[in-house]
Amino acid sequence: MLSRTIRKSILDTRISPSALPPTFLLPYRARYFNNTAQHVEPPTDGFNASQVAPTSSENAQPAESTSSATSPITAPTSASSTATLSPSVKELLPLLAAQPSHYISAHIHGRPYLVTAGDIVRLPFRMPGVVPGDVLRLNRASSLGSRDYTLKGAPYLDERIFECRARVMGTESEPMRFKEKTKRRNRKVNVVKSKHKFTILRISELKINDLESIES
Repeated sequence: MLSRTIRKSILDTRISPSALPPTFLLPYRARYFNNTAQHVEPPTDGFNASQVAPTSSENAQPAESTSSATSPITAPTSASSTATLSPSVKELLPLLAAQPSHYISAHIHGRPYLVTAGDIVRLPFRMPGVVPGDVLRLNRASSLGSRDYTLKGAPYLDERIFECRARVMGTESEPMRFKEKTKRRNRKVNVVKSKHKFTILRISELKINDLESIES
């Protein structure tokens, strides 16, 4: 009778733990429940699952209707192929093409080179993936001009305006360099070797296209 009363008092969550008898007077099972009371979740009073209002089917919208309302995603097109030339460029481009001795600031691997037709460019690095005899088209340029006219890009010109091609002549290498490097309060002397390689290009063609070929 005593153990039943103690068990009933332990299961009743409305009684505070301070009202229970000392732990050493309780049986082993009662001691376990008393020591691990923080893991016991008390039941909620007055909770009924039928009282929860169901979600209205009129307010709920399926995911298919939301996704179908959005516009389809299209792949971005190239700006150089769809952009139209400004009226000032259309007016002055024939005058620029009429004057000979054109120059161009071509960008090769992010570095600008001011060249004309027939110039030889010595790149300060070895261009990967090319062999002597290859013809490269330089389609990035920041400026194009003649003696009286200069066409500047922001930051690059439309590649339809000009055609600049370069032929790979070969590669060169400088003599071996030896440099001694030392550190303060260090008797050891390190000898660093370096041998840079270069790529030689020759500008074979520089032409300005006419308006009919650009707009077609």
